[in-house]
Amino acid sequence: MEINRREFMAISAAASAAGPLLGEPPQAAQTMPSDVPWHQRVRRVGQLNMTEHDPAVLNVEEWANYWASLKVDAVLISVTGILAFYPTAVPFHQRAKYLNDRDLFGECCAAAKKRTMRVIARMSPDLNWEPATKAHPEWFELDAQGNPVKHTEDPRLFRTCMFTTYMTDYIPAIMREVNSRYDIDGIFTNAWPPLGQMPVCHCAQCSVAPAAGTPEYWDRFNDRTIYLWKLYDSIAKEKKPDNLFFANLGGGIRCGPNTKQLGEVGLWFNADNQGRGGEAAPAWGASLQGRVCSAVMKGRTSTNVTGAWSTGTPRWRNVTKSVVESRMWMNQTVASGMVPWYHFIGAEDGLGADRRWQDPGREYFTWLAKHDTHLRNKRSVANIGVVMGQRTQAFYKHPGQGEGMDYVQGLYYALIEGRFAFDFVHEDDLGAENLKKYRALLLPNIALLSDAQCQQLRDFAKSGGSLMASFETSMYTERNQRRTEFGLADVFGIKRNGEPTTTNGNGFVARIERNHDILAGISNTDWIPGAEYRLPIAQVENPVLTVVPPYVAYPPELSYPPVAHTDEPAVVVGENGESRTIYFPGDIDRTAWRSGNTDLSRVLQNSVRWLTNGAAPVQVQGDGVMETFAWETEAGFAVHLLNYTNPNLHKGWIRQTYPVGEQKVQIDVPGGRKVTRVELLKAEKAVPFTQANGRVSFTVPSVDDYEIAGVYATST
Repeated sequence: MEINRREFMAISAAASAAGPLLGEPPQAAQTMPSDVPWHQRVRRVGQLNMTEHDPAVLNVEEWANYWASLKVDAVLISVTGILAFYPTAVPFHQRAKYLNDRDLFGECCAAAKKRTMRVIARMSPDLNWEPATKAHPEWFELDAQGNPVKHTEDPRLFRTCMFTTYMTDYIPAIMREVNSRYDIDGIFTNAWPPLGQMPVCHCAQCSVAPAAGTPEYWDRFNDRTIYLWKLYDSIAKEKKPDNLFFANLGGGIRCGPNTKQLGEVGLWFNADNQGRGGEAAPAWGASLQGRVCSAVMKGRTSTNVTGAWSTGTPRWRNVTKSVVESRMWMNQTVASGMVPWYHFIGAEDGLGADRRWQDPGREYFTWLAKHDTHLRNKRSVANIGVVMGQRTQAFYKHPGQGEGMDYVQGLYYALIEGRFAFDFVHEDDLGAENLKKYRALLLPNIALLSDAQCQQLRDFAKSGGSLMASFETSMYTERNQRRTEFGLADVFGIKRNGEPTTTNGNGFVARIERNHDILAGISNTDWIPGAEYRLPIAQVENPVLTVVPPYVAYPPELSYPPVAHTDEPAVVVGENGESRTIYFPGDIDRTAWRSGNTDLSRVLQNSVRWLTNGAAPVQVQGDGVMETFAWETEAGFAVHLLNYTNPNLHKGWIRQTYPVGEQKVQIDVPGGRKVTRVELLKAEKAVPFTQANGRVSFTVPSVDDYEIAGVYATST
């Protein structure tokens, strides 16, 4: 089986005469042509992830008929790279144990094509077997002792390194072999690029690289990711010009690669964000991912995988999860502007020993296809942007405990409770053209900001935009170097006066010094909760809240403040023309999330309303915990209402739904457009509406788990 690099290149060249294998690959397509390619028109995607045993048990016709019944536009079929599901000639591409003489990939590909479904060849470049480590040790991640790194679950497999010729020789050889044999429409890689934590490797290439976990390493990682993405896309296009490559992404803001950079080269962002686990996790995980995709893809295809299998810890890969939970995940996928991708694993007994996943997927996708015109989005309807700081998530170390996402989750929850429509905005996309639609930008402890990004935010405020920030926002450069002063000190009118601090007893308390709109609904008290951690700042004129110094929580006899009044601000509020600013010296968003404190959430909601001066292009009023999305669509407009009112809002899985009553909706209809009809897509009925002064109003009588109000609007 031993083969050298020259022979690998010969195998790849024999599979396709087009294009060089090495060197700088052709640029991937970055703009959509006038005749929109198929991959920008996909509305539904399906995948049965194949196991090694499937060649012995999969009923191909039953498999193809199922996905056709869901009206999917494309299916993922396993090629792999770990195990071959076709009779490969590429060395070290080990054939599946039960494949024998069967060409399972070829059979599935032909069956899908017969039913006019697009075929995407699924690969996994992350693992290979021990014989490959002997013949090509240079392909693999090595530990500090120079040994190949074993897979954590199956020690027969070893982790490959993305900086080696494994990715430029072995993987392209498989891609070109599949290109040459089968009528495929795209290539997809699972488990690459790595998500979340960057790989730690001691191979020859990595030993001379910057230290893992540093901004310098991330630069190298991003450069390699973009290089390989372009290479694989160029190989895909050797088959047909409108073929493409895309990879497995996801992870929300904590996605491994720089999502802004990927959004500039990729035509398809797939989020492998398959569901919540049994551990504590908020219900809105898919929605948050959709906001990330919308921020970086600018309307190009984004998909989110809903795993119908039992996600979580422990996991059951071949057993169906709660159908209500799966449906909630697909609801969020659609509401946030992504395309749903339905997924199960294994074909035991023909098409799965547990078949409970099949009917719910068919019912949901059939309903989607029926109302597709209301799901083709043109732009989001929101005037609030939440800055997503990938560098902060990757490199910033909070002085206390907890995840960096706690800041985002606390603000996200407050925005849901306040019924705000909002977008995410990538930290590398703060130019004036991208920000001009927003009345306010919110920065949940975006600690790492470059001088150029600070200037962009400064320019936004000078142009009349409003800003809200918390804790150590702008205290670090983009290289994670601590500044002596806030990068945005002049914007918020603040000056650092110490280091981050906390208390080991009673939490900080904020003393109310004067009335302000950010305290609306809070009365009959002089104190409200403060943040768990605070960064002391210098005194300001006429503060709204001041810090009460810490004191013990136990014993209760000593639980009172020795000093009840200081001049240290707990919030700094400012106005300059149309621009309004709010800075919280504490980690109020993180504390709101960790504590669940309602006062803190109320202050955050009030602050957003004050920043926008109450202006909202869409408003939804009613009972319940409801996440709102609003889109301009091909038909007119659509308002998506996701009902999270449920005892399992924070811990999976949802067992049943808890309907809520009337939701009163108002949405701006600009440009003199005339609304002709408002229909509820889940209830499948029209509702009365009124239109006046550029705004349409209607009432949704009730919401079970999800409702979409489709607003037909014509030009006048």
